[in-house]
Amino acid sequence: MSSMSVLTRDEAHNRAKLLDVQHYTVDLDLTTGDDTFASRTVIRFVSRADADTFVELKPAVLHSVTLDGTALDPAALDDNRLPLTLTEGAHELTLTATMRYSRTGEGMHRFTDPTDGETYVYSQLFLDDVQRVYAAFDQPDLKAVFDLTVTAPADWTVLANSVTTDHGDGRWTAATTPRISTYLLAVAAGPWHSVRTEHRGLPFGIHCRRSLGAYLDTDADEILDTTKALFDRYHEKFEEPYPFDSYDQAFVPEFNAGAMENPGLVTFRDEFVYRSAVTDTERQTRAMVIAHEMAHMWFGDLVTLKWWDDIWLNESFAEYMGYQTLTECTRFTGTWVDFGVARKAWGYDADQRPTTHPVAPDAVDDTASALLNFDGISYAKGASALRQLVAWLGEKDFLTGINTHFARHKFGNATLADFIDSIASATERDVPAWADAWLRTTGVDTLTATVAARPGTWALTVDRDGTRPHRVTVGVYDRDLNDAGALVLRERLDVDVPRTRDTAPRTGVRPALVLPNDQDHTYAKVRLDAHSEETALRTLSGVPDPLARAVLWNTLRDMVRDGDLAPGAYLATAAAHLPAETDLALVQGVLTFTATHIADRYLTPAQRPEALAALTGICRSLIRRTEDGENPGLRLIAVRHYISAAAHPDTIEDWLADGTVPGGPELDPELRWRILGRLAVLGATDQAAIDAELARDPSASGQEGAARCRAALPDPEAKRAAWDALFHSDDHLSNYLFTATAQGFWQPEQAELVADYVPRYFSDAIAVSARRGPAIATAVGHHGFPAHAVAPDTLALGRAALDDPATTPALHRRLADQLDDLARALRVRGT
Repeated sequence: MSSMSVLTRDEAHNRAKLLDVQHYTVDLDLTTGDDTFASRTVIRFVSRADADTFVELKPAVLHSVTLDGTALDPAALDDNRLPLTLTEGAHELTLTATMRYSRTGEGMHRFTDPTDGETYVYSQLFLDDVQRVYAAFDQPDLKAVFDLTVTAPADWTVLANSVTTDHGDGRWTAATTPRISTYLLAVAAGPWHSVRTEHRGLPFGIHCRRSLGAYLDTDADEILDTTKALFDRYHEKFEEPYPFDSYDQAFVPEFNAGAMENPGLVTFRDEFVYRSAVTDTERQTRAMVIAHEMAHMWFGDLVTLKWWDDIWLNESFAEYMGYQTLTECTRFTGTWVDFGVARKAWGYDADQRPTTHPVAPDAVDDTASALLNFDGISYAKGASALRQLVAWLGEKDFLTGINTHFARHKFGNATLADFIDSIASATERDVPAWADAWLRTTGVDTLTATVAARPGTWALTVDRDGTRPHRVTVGVYDRDLNDAGALVLRERLDVDVPRTRDTAPRTGVRPALVLPNDQDHTYAKVRLDAHSEETALRTLSGVPDPLARAVLWNTLRDMVRDGDLAPGAYLATAAAHLPAETDLALVQGVLTFTATHIADRYLTPAQRPEALAALTGICRSLIRRTEDGENPGLRLIAVRHYISAAAHPDTIEDWLADGTVPGGPELDPELRWRILGRLAVLGATDQAAIDAELARDPSASGQEGAARCRAALPDPEAKRAAWDALFHSDDHLSNYLFTATAQGFWQPEQAELVADYVPRYFSDAIAVSARRGPAIATAVGHHGFPAHAVAPDTLALGRAALDDPATTPALHRRLADQLDDLARALRVRGT
């Protein structure tokens, strides 16, 4: 794949001053073959002056170009830019081209389902992949109206941003859209299995591959009921009505993100159509993604960022609104616990790396730089900042400001300054100062509690290491006189940090636990006073509120990462308290951190067997506790983690042979592949068993499971084949098969076997990233990185790769993050 010229902020600014783009007619023919499709674009626009500019397109072949009826030379296309010389006034530009299908989830992705041979295509045009599908003045502030026509095989259904009409002979048209940005045009075509309904006079639909149809039908009521409840709740919050003519949700194969907020046609990764057992927290996650994407219909689609430095205006809002609104209108009332233990950890980690950036950067120079900022800062930290803003302003003033923002900028574009003006119009508070402190700075503040106790009185001070103002709730807990392992809430104190004065002494005995940020309303690390820290380590599972427990688990996690708590002490705390934990998100979060950070990285290889034994011990306790069938979700989490941590094959071999865990659950495809993957790591299975399992489950997920297992076999030939498939094969793996193979390749148990591949990784990663583009570069840098190789040599090799000018921006960012985590792991081991 050749590189594309990236659009700079200055170029976009100048082109927006020059052009008024009014209308696109896009005609796609999806019947021309397995590798390419035909694309014809007509753009009607006005130039405000005589000037030179360019239009973007990345074709296999550009056949013809006409400007106002005059032919232009297709050979003038330079990389992805076709130069245009314009006179002042109205113009019509027509381009016809042959375009390539993608196998990496970028542009127009094409997928053939191994289960039944059916083929599906869908567009993913974010951030600048528009150019892989149609010609455009491709920047978010040149909005236009779109008319779309698609020619598809006769048995396909075509979905788009608006209601589609089948004209027979495979021709489909979509109703004219309102003004939207180029990256938001969407198409999904194939023999979809669909469930359709109406709500508030609008057609609603959910769609998936035919082979997943039965699984979608099982959950259709839950998905649609959640969608309708959210739709109604957003209309209670937002004065501006839903701005499009329909609401379709398509669950599509091999999708790179969680979902994409195309107006009227949200695309989701189809792992959200569950074909194996899942926990209620996973169902809550699916519901939250539905809520997040629906919030984008207003934040991002109705009002769109002017340039990519305001990514947070899209993502932070959708993240905050998704979690908050789901809590208000569905059965999923524990969303902020999951946010606290899963999403915030993502933000805290990202914000402590050298690659951190402000939530709202001063300037993002170009599209390549912008793509790197879709991270824990723009999502989790930004959403946390908004949650703090609501705690400071009050929800009434916040929503008043939001509705002002929609009214001022609907069907247009807005900046951070516009947003601040809208919020400030609803309050007397100094919103610009708040924004400077929270949105223009980097790093994580730390709040430290100090308790001074005297007979009959105690006093609290919360000190801040950092620069931001915080409004926090401090939880004050006493030991439960009826249960030595439990705590009871004495009171909650609302505290502004930094304080204008010290808190006066309070009457009463010293509390057992004083917890700053008890309800997780702010974004900051927390350090407890010594007495509270000891209480937390001894009685964490006895804290009555799961949100407070999430803050405490995050505190311990941060302390391990900062070298303030030994990894073994965290592991011991998990062993002491997880067997009694009731919140699924907390169990999942703590077990995941324990496995992937404590066992795999922070403890030495010599300490790893003891860590795995502790993990399987925790899981055995949870499995015993759930034998009555009362909490199948908790049992499922325990079974999954037991499999992944098994140091010996005997027990899980028996489960696989019997097709069930004693007492349940029966093994569904996900659990069978999980067991086989672990047996592969342990050298307790072979290629024949993998082939037999694939014959039993020939689905796309089965293909991924088999690829993961093959790469995990502790056999030199298996490793060589996997490496060649990842880095050297001309028969390119799709994005999902690439990820599955990479996940299987590196295993801590096989460090000696794969030692020679560690130095090879850095040069091969650079080459394949340059060849295959950002999606594969991201997978190479994330799943392909030898994270188990916690050694100074790995760090030195990685730093040399960062300095290599051939390292692409997407890979550079991933490597920089991985190397910072590696350096942290070395420091933790050193302490």
